[in-house]
Amino acid sequence: MATVKLIEPENAEGKIKEIYDDITKTRGGDKVNNIWKALANDPDLLDATWTRIKKVMAPGALDSVTKELIYIAVSIVNGCEYCIHSHTAVARKKGMTEEMRSELLSVIAMASQTNALANAYQIEVDDSFKE
Repeated sequence: MATVKLIEPENAEGKIKEIYDDITKTRGGDKVNNIWKALANDPDLLDATWTRIKKVMAPGALDSVTKELIYIAVSIVNGCEYCIHSHTAVARKKGMTEEMRSELLSVIAMASQTNALANAYQIEVDDSFKE
């Protein structure tokens, strides 16, 4: 359960309504997701977050599926159930296959294991990696 009241699109006014309209337009008619409804309690935060995510997640040097995979990986590490589910859904819409998802989870598990071991052993970074 959210710790704030979700502002539904039918109750949105002014700046919030404008941002909600941009969200649905940008996402091709998709509904306004709960994260945006929660952030709408602080219209400036909603605006800043929406503006930033549009820029960061737009195709660039990395394609959009790769960006979604990275978002999923970071969300798993951070334990954000909401973001894991939402970005998995978006990644599937953008073409992520179950094989890609499975491989991603294997990489996350491997990195988590070797990160823990490197931290536990306090291994000094090789000079050749610092160049």
